[in-house]
Amino acid sequence: MEDAFHIDYPISLNQSQFASESDRVRGNFSTSPWLSIAENVLPDLVEGNVYVSQLDNITKLLGISNMSPSVEYESISESVAADTRLRQLKSSFCTNIPTSCMDCIIKEVVPEIGVDFKEVKHIYHVKKTPLHSKLRVVPLLESCMSLQQIKQAHAHMITTGLILRPIPANKLLKLLAFSSFASLSYAHHVFDQIRMPDLFHFNTLIMAHVHAPTSSHNALTIFRSMLMRGSSFLPNQYTFVFLLKACRNGLGVLEGEQVRVHAIKVGLEGNLFVTNALIGMYANWGLAEAARRVFDWSMNRDLYSWNIMVSGYVGASKMDCAMELFNAMHERDVVSWTTIIAGYVQVGGFMDALDLFHKMLQEGVKPNQFTLVSALTACANLVSLDQGRWIHVYIRKNEIKMNERLLAGLIDMYAKCGEIEFAAKVFCNEHGLKRKVWPWNAMIGGFAMHGKSKEAIRLFEQMQIEKVPANNVTFVALLNACSHGDMAEEGRDYFKSMGTSYGIEPQIEHYGCMVDLLGRAGLLKEAEEVISSMPMAPDAAIWGALLGACRIHKDIERGERIGKIITELDSNHIGCYVLLANMYSACGRWNEARIVRDKIGVSGRKKIPGCTSIELNGRFHQFLVGDRSHPETKKLYLFLDEMVSKLKIAGYIPKLGEVLLDIDEEEDKETALSEHSEKLAIAFGLMNTAPGTPIRIVKNLRVCGDCHQATKFISKVYDREIIVRDRIRYHHFKDGNCSCKDYW
Repeated sequence: MEDAFHIDYPISLNQSQFASESDRVRGNFSTSPWLSIAENVLPDLVEGNVYVSQLDNITKLLGISNMSPSVEYESISESVAADTRLRQLKSSFCTNIPTSCMDCIIKEVVPEIGVDFKEVKHIYHVKKTPLHSKLRVVPLLESCMSLQQIKQAHAHMITTGLILRPIPANKLLKLLAFSSFASLSYAHHVFDQIRMPDLFHFNTLIMAHVHAPTSSHNALTIFRSMLMRGSSFLPNQYTFVFLLKACRNGLGVLEGEQVRVHAIKVGLEGNLFVTNALIGMYANWGLAEAARRVFDWSMNRDLYSWNIMVSGYVGASKMDCAMELFNAMHERDVVSWTTIIAGYVQVGGFMDALDLFHKMLQEGVKPNQFTLVSALTACANLVSLDQGRWIHVYIRKNEIKMNERLLAGLIDMYAKCGEIEFAAKVFCNEHGLKRKVWPWNAMIGGFAMHGKSKEAIRLFEQMQIEKVPANNVTFVALLNACSHGDMAEEGRDYFKSMGTSYGIEPQIEHYGCMVDLLGRAGLLKEAEEVISSMPMAPDAAIWGALLGACRIHKDIERGERIGKIITELDSNHIGCYVLLANMYSACGRWNEARIVRDKIGVSGRKKIPGCTSIELNGRFHQFLVGDRSHPETKKLYLFLDEMVSKLKIAGYIPKLGEVLLDIDEEEDKETALSEHSEKLAIAFGLMNTAPGTPIRIVKNLRVCGDCHQATKFISKVYDREIIVRDRIRYHHFKDGNCSCKDYW
């Protein structure tokens, strides 16, 4: 008989084969609790269309359908005695069925769910006694480590009838929906085989689609099918929370409003969880005012309601509203503080972010990794090395668990504060936290901004050896490294390899890096060809990078043509007018420069003034060109005159061509150059620090050629290391030299 069943699915037996087997099975069951094989099984087997997925189908195959009605599946819920009887039958199921017959059932069932017959047969014969208990199948499901193992467990549940029990079925569905090896299609297959799915089954499947952004629309489809089953399936608060999250993640306003109407119909709109989900949905869409209306209307609010509303304002960059609501909170937790601090970092309010961080500590709220990442980002942008070091010590003292994001934040902070060597030390010391790409990106980006291009490339190659997958940010950092290191050929190769070797499609930022790289190298024609070949429309920033290169290399004709393109894209692009005006001024074409500057005045917009800042003893001091607002102005300008005199004695000659204003007298031009914000900040640092102390300053624009030349002389005359961070990169001045080798 076993040979008869060892043929490929579907089973196809002739009449004589089945009659012979039927007689033998009847004999084996003559003393068992079950009756003989039902006569109506024969046609199904002959046609080869048997699909046994539930216990009643299996029992039908074994003749249980001919037993008395008192133990039929439909009457289980009505009779405790029947339930007891059925459990007895199931208990006998794995011990009294002949092996050949069970092989038949397994081989009939498992091909439909993609499980190997031999594997399931092994599970049945080795573990048939303990695993038919519903208490033991849950640990079995929890021990599954792959989809194939889930399928094997599913096959066992089918053959033992456990698929009909709520707890095992729910566990199986949840495992298929949310495990790391989940399969939504398989979960749907299991769901479709459940004769009477309950609300838990529907909610589980809806929630599974919420976590899969590409299939959020399926959550609504499942919800509609649930409503079509009638009033017996009323959605609960969890149903609406999941649906509103689906609308927030992948659907639109219309769908979200429809779900809200359904919540109103069943009286759940005022439910706390549903209200919070509504606030989150509107906030995620950027509809902060709509979210606020729900927040104000709600009678039930908890701390999460306040936090998500503050987050909504932060997401919309409405920091005044966010701060007003934050101040109105009677209770704040670490999430509240982290949200508002991250909001100020997001809009560039780095000083405000650090002030809030200190207030948080004063109120006794312990920051988490997310809070610290935001605080480190603020320190990095302010070049506040002392504050950043303090946070690093705080992490160690309070034994805050280091993760990849926090490690990346520390590396980025040290790199942007000029301590690239210490950033590399932090990176190398954390061996167990480099399986994710973020620390690698931070370190490669740090090397790039410090002009250490070869180190950046070596680290990228090590990253490939460690099998850490690169992403878009990795290649932005790598291309920047090539740009600052005058490595045009290497940059071309890495750009080409993005798609061919790494499967990463270049985005607009990568094209921008290539334009900057080629433009900086003086390959202006090739840079323009790259722009022309872009698969997406170039924006004003891309053309602006090329215009900046035209100014550096004094290509007036190309610069004028590109300037027209930029103004056509954005007539109010003030950066374009500033670059054109400076380009004309550098060539002595004062009339054209004046006309362009007049256009800036007519537009009503103001150019960003050059500003340089320096941190001393935890306080920040900012200087503009010719700034006389500082309390120590008189002392500062006396020191500045003395400093310039010493530089001239050492061989410094002012680059008068950097004066972008139409000034006739050379002395006036020299005075204008000497009062640039970089020189004021450096002079202030020399006045207020001990000899030999490194000086760190931050310039919001690209450092000018004259200040670059003067700073080299200052580092030599005063025997100081001077670290300058401008808008483009870092410059390390020491002994009269700069790390950029005059290429920036």
